[in-house]
Amino acid sequence: MPLTEEQVSAAAKRSGAAVVVIGRSSGEDRDLVLEPGSYFLSAEEERMLGLVTAHFRKTVVLLNCGNLPDLSWTEKYGGRLSAVLVCWMGGMESGRGAFDILYGNVCPCGKLPCTAAKAYDDYPGRFGHPDETDYGEDIFIGYRHFDRHPEQVLYPFGYGLSYTTFRTEVMSSRFGEVAVRVTNTGAAAGKETAALWCAQPEGKLPKAVRVLANFAKTGLLQPGASEDLILTFDEMTVSSYSEDLHAYILEKGDYRLEVNGVPAGGWTEDCDRTVRVCEPLLGPSSMLRERILSRLPAGEKKTPDTQTNFSEISPDDGEGLSAFVSLLSDGELEALTRGHGMMNSPLGIPGNAGVFGGILPSLRDRGIPPVSCCDGPAGVRAAAFCSLLPCGTALASTWDRNLVREIYALLGKEMEKLGADVLLAPGMNLHRNPLCGRNFEYFSEDPVLSGRTAAAVVSGLQSSGRGACPKHYACNHQEFRRNRHNAKIGERALRELYLRNFEICIKESSPMAVMTAYNKVNGVWCHYHYDLVTTVLRKEFGYRGMVMTDWWMRKSSSPEFPSLRNNAYRIRAQVDLLMPGSFLHTARTFRKDRHVASVLEKAEGLTRAELCRSAK
Repeated sequence: MPLTEEQVSAAAKRSGAAVVVIGRSSGEDRDLVLEPGSYFLSAEEERMLGLVTAHFRKTVVLLNCGNLPDLSWTEKYGGRLSAVLVCWMGGMESGRGAFDILYGNVCPCGKLPCTAAKAYDDYPGRFGHPDETDYGEDIFIGYRHFDRHPEQVLYPFGYGLSYTTFRTEVMSSRFGEVAVRVTNTGAAAGKETAALWCAQPEGKLPKAVRVLANFAKTGLLQPGASEDLILTFDEMTVSSYSEDLHAYILEKGDYRLEVNGVPAGGWTEDCDRTVRVCEPLLGPSSMLRERILSRLPAGEKKTPDTQTNFSEISPDDGEGLSAFVSLLSDGELEALTRGHGMMNSPLGIPGNAGVFGGILPSLRDRGIPPVSCCDGPAGVRAAAFCSLLPCGTALASTWDRNLVREIYALLGKEMEKLGADVLLAPGMNLHRNPLCGRNFEYFSEDPVLSGRTAAAVVSGLQSSGRGACPKHYACNHQEFRRNRHNAKIGERALRELYLRNFEICIKESSPMAVMTAYNKVNGVWCHYHYDLVTTVLRKEFGYRGMVMTDWWMRKSSSPEFPSLRNNAYRIRAQVDLLMPGSFLHTARTFRKDRHVASVLEKAEGLTRAELCRSAK
């Protein structure tokens, strides 16, 4: 909205304060670019700020954005700005929320879940290559990088102002647990975050200056009131991954803890200690082939049909479920490993993203219902009225798992009312670079904050009997050519950062489903990646739920088993479900009646037992 000096001058005579809103859109399949009006302010926005700050004694800027844009202009205008409020994409109540903060009806208590650098070039790592990105920064993204380069930081991870002040006292500390007391020392009621940090000793492995070990949020504290919080952590949270040993280790030396800058004790490791031994993920293809062959499920034969009904079998009864699955034909098994073939399937609720399960009449006759999937993280996207929730980054900015769990418990009830079964959420890849167009959907640059916020989403949603589907597993940090892009990552960074948040979410909340990413990781598309899905997700993390593809996938054959292509390749990796069910989609060609031919007929070597495993 172009402004004239006359308009601004006249407004300043009517009001003592100006509110300037700067908006940015973010979205799937498009990244921000280093241009005015995208990552940077446009010339008109600069001119607007100049005019307004010249005429008004008080100027407040609201950032209505999904991604964190360049904020260097906040230094340029300096004392001419009274306040800057990052609203993110706050959902249907964001206007009321901003109003309440500006008028002092509530006390702001959010903290940044990502670092704001002084300049874009200060962010580590490459971004935007059409084919491949080398994650040469290793584990040093976000504050892990900026703590080593504090001169590059404009607003640090965890930054946030308040209308009141707090004091944090450490009451007790031992390995795995720190007790703190938080007291409101100011004049306004407010909430405070207690963030537990661990400084690891430098050893053979390069370390960050500190890592977030856990966090907790107080309730609303009146002036003078206190609350005691217990912050727990485990060995994995403070360990480092050794690519030489293929293990997480605690290197010898002193480990120091602090909460909100207050020393909280620590402990000493007298020698290197192994926390978890893992299988290498980047070994030769021949090693992977032998590992897969050694772990193929035992053969299962089709048994004569009976009157057994799915409703008579407990989902937790493995023996009963195996007996039921053994009754299914090869074609019925195959149908259970793909969706109905289209978005907005007539088998599901209007506006669904896809349907799986009882997609054949014979399966429905056996008591298997169609299961409706719906987007997305900020609310149920269907052909119906629904709540619009804050975006993922806004949720993480609360640092409040109880609040997030409560919100998504209500969303679960709304899903039940709408007839939606599985929400394709939460999105939980890390903020590796501020230009990633999907950062708004994700939580944070830190795996602990991301993983625990995601776990709150999942547990809240599933408390109403609905299903959650965390995504995109793994390393979807760029939208540009996302279905062709290869993320080239060392095993340490992969495990400590980009898989760690998924591990936390899975172990704390047991999501019903997990969605793979479009991109490749070290040369293999995620929907074919045996090591990501079977070795890590299922074996190391103990995941027992279903793994689905993102919508459509790329054609490929297995390097280890050349006769296995496409769906057979996918099923062997234990990616159970192709969604929405048709194989390949482009904007110009979409055949609603296109179904996948029987993989057993076309794939030499794929066994019925593998189909049964995914069907279960």
